Amino acid sequence: MTERGFDVWAAGDAYERYMGRWSRLVADEFVAWLPCPPGARWLDIGCGSGALTSAVAARCRPRTLVGLDGSAGFVTTARASTAAPARFAVADARALPVRDAVFDSVVSGLVLNFLATPGAALTEAARVVRPGGLVAAYVWDYAEGMEFLRHFWGAATTVDPSAAAHDESRRFPLCDPTALADLWNEAGLTRVTVAPIGITTLFPHFDDLWSPFLSGQGPAPGYVATLSPATRERLRRTLRDRVPAGADGAITLKARAWTVRGSKRDH
Repeated sequence: MTERGFDVWAAGDAYERYMGRWSRLVADEFVAWLPCPPGARWLDIGCGSGALTSAVAARCRPRTLVGLDGSAGFVTTARASTAAPARFAVADARALPVRDAVFDSVVSGLVLNFLATPGAALTEAARVVRPGGLVAAYVWDYAEGMEFLRHFWGAATTVDPSAAAHDESRRFPLCDPTALADLWNEAGLTRVTVAPIGITTLFPHFDDLWSPFLSGQGPAPGYVATLSPATRERLRRTLRDRVPAGADGAITLKARAWTVRGSKRDH
């Protein structure tokens, strides 16, 4: 993960409550969508708190599994939460400390849009994968597919119109199937495929939705951390009034990620 503006990534445990629990649901389906021969060598770039690394370990029986992330705090969380043998290290996605053509599959979850130069990271991914190997990733559909964030930013801009500038749907045009396919094609990858993954985000009660926004981890929580207590309370009340809750107080919303995969040319 990276830091840019309000995009703070330092505390893996706090991130787990905010977004990691939903990323884990997507990661499992994402890995099921990929070719997964046993005994392969896998690299997870921007491994965060270990959601995708754990899914690879559980489904693919890898011979080698490495997770790299720019945040030491996230690497610590990933190392503690991944039961299967895996190696983790702190590294920049745009300058991987890896030799050419070492891995069979290079994957990444919820990272590319937070990088100032995602094309550079994809070039690095293609460099370290073997000819014929897989390069794949997923990102959230911030513009249309993340209902709890749509409700959050709708409430935030009601309370503070300047909040619109921080909304991920405006900031991350890469999180779109056409943009992802273009990026993969521009990197020289072949057999490029893009597909959606949808999940349900179930919050048993409103506090389960609201309290992760107080974590300071990620764009929306980073924005909340800048607010005065009074404005933060106005935002909480506005959000509570916006979200649809059942008779038992549970809030059931939808989330969607875009996945993309391609192969390195086999020269």
